[in-house]
Amino acid sequence: MDDIFTRASRLPGSIAAMSIVEDATAETNSMSRGIRVSGLVREFGPVRAVDAVSFEVEPGSLTVLLGPSGCGKSTILRLVAGLDAADAGRIEIDGRDVTGLDPAHRGVSMVFQSYALFPHLDVRENILFGLKVRRIERAERERRLADAARIVALDGLLGRRPAQLSGGQRQRVALARAIVSQQPVCLMDEPLSNLDAKLRAEMRDEIRDLQRQLGLTMIYVTHDQVEAMSMADRIVLLRDGRIEQAGTPHTLYERPGSTFVARFIGMPPMNVIALDADSEAGGSVRSLLADARVPQSAAAIGVRPEHMVVGDGGLPATVRSADYLGGETVLRARVGTQEIFVKVPGRAAARAGQTLHLGWRPDDAWPFDADGNALSDATAPEPPHDCATRTANPRAAGN
Repeated sequence: MDDIFTRASRLPGSIAAMSIVEDATAETNSMSRGIRVSGLVREFGPVRAVDAVSFEVEPGSLTVLLGPSGCGKSTILRLVAGLDAADAGRIEIDGRDVTGLDPAHRGVSMVFQSYALFPHLDVRENILFGLKVRRIERAERERRLADAARIVALDGLLGRRPAQLSGGQRQRVALARAIVSQQPVCLMDEPLSNLDAKLRAEMRDEIRDLQRQLGLTMIYVTHDQVEAMSMADRIVLLRDGRIEQAGTPHTLYERPGSTFVARFIGMPPMNVIALDADSEAGGSVRSLLADARVPQSAAAIGVRPEHMVVGDGGLPATVRSADYLGGETVLRARVGTQEIFVKVPGRAAARAGQTLHLGWRPDDAWPFDADGNALSDATAPEPPHDCATRTANPRAAGN
């Protein structure tokens, strides 16, 4: 094993890390393995980048670490991989404490944002590099290569070098390298961030299908909430090194635990309407909802843009712009000084400067307290009068 680390230490940056992470001293168990992270802490001087983070990943599932830049998600991934050391906490894989183990002994593979491909080696040799370092027999190497190339559709590209590949093809090489390692746990650090929007969508589907086909336990890091919502079995949303909320995609979308979650998940984000702010009609928004069941402790209510109802009565709002997207139109409006998004199907006739009246159904609103935390035990507030029923034809609102 010393020989493996000696060779890997001569490699540049993330390529060396990749080689070490994919090494193993014994046959890898093909069964999926769960991951448990408990009280994880990582400090850089006075900055606590990871602050007492705890979560679990079920065997064979895909968990996404989501959050803005600097929230600690990539640091957590490196701690799980063993590429960085935790200051406190515990990491378990398959019930085994791996907190102090070298990356080679953790049974994980890793796919990096930069792909970490050798520019002077062709696709075949890039995929096989880790297996050769581990001295896997030639026949076994060829079998794994053939299987991986078939799975990620690289059969006809094995003789090309990275410079001759598209971004999506390079990403497939990185995925194939993870597949041939036959590790039951796969860690991915923003692997699609360098691709264009269309290719990202295609690769999202490919990675998800691959994870399910191979039964991998996967932790996937991204700042893109579309990737998280479309791929994850479970999302761990991070903020300033701490978990803001963890749960299924639909839980975070429909029942956000804070205004941060409400605004981070969804495009456009949830409308968080401050109740004590001024309205377009004069007076506070709360005064216009005086007859609605708004909890006294609520400082704001959240309503998704697609749940806003345009009707003959309700909360007055001034249209600022209308973005026609083909299947729907996104209206950007103002309620006093607050910006509100409204989604209506098809092409809306609303124009800038026009006044609309907005409401929502009781079940579509979510109350928050003054600290921005959800009042999960509170009764959802009802909309203003005459707006409890969704308008059958929202485009008529522009008439």
